[in-house]
Amino acid sequence: MAGVTGEVLTIVLISAGLAGALLLIFLEIGLGEEQDLAREEVDRSKREKRALDAGSRRRLPQRPRRPG
Repeated sequence: MAGVTGEVLTIVLISAGLAGALLLIFLEIGLGEEQDLAREEVDRSKREKRALDAGSRRRLPQRPRRPG
């Protein structure tokens, strides 16, 4: 009886360890994707801000041209 209990306990502990390792791998992948998305969002907001700044400069009133 003691041998069976030890085997079952060993199987349970090994399975829990493997499941925990798998969960940590998925967590690392997920966190990496979150960082990539955050970096892309920052880049996108910088590009949009530059586009708005450039657009506002283009909209400044221009002097009429003198006839040549």
